[in-house]
Amino acid sequence: GASMFFICLFMHVGRGMYYGSYTFMETWNIGVVLLFAVMGTAFMGYVLPWGQMSFWGATVITNLLSAIPYIGTTLV
Repeated sequence: GASMFFICLFMHVGRGMYYGSYTFMETWNIGVVLLFAVMGTAFMGYVLPWGQMSFWGATVITNLLSAIPYIGTTLV
């Protein structure tokens, strides 16, 4: 279910880029904020059962966040 949702989401973003919707900055900014919110929700849903795969998934994502220059170590 979540994979199909993200496929539709990325198709929607691609359609917006194809038709030039990125020229409207307010629309683009709201879309980017919603994309990050959906990605965060999907991550929380993945980690929620807290099994072995969830633990290592959370470990990988937090290690990816620590690779961000200047602020990565404070995020983790």
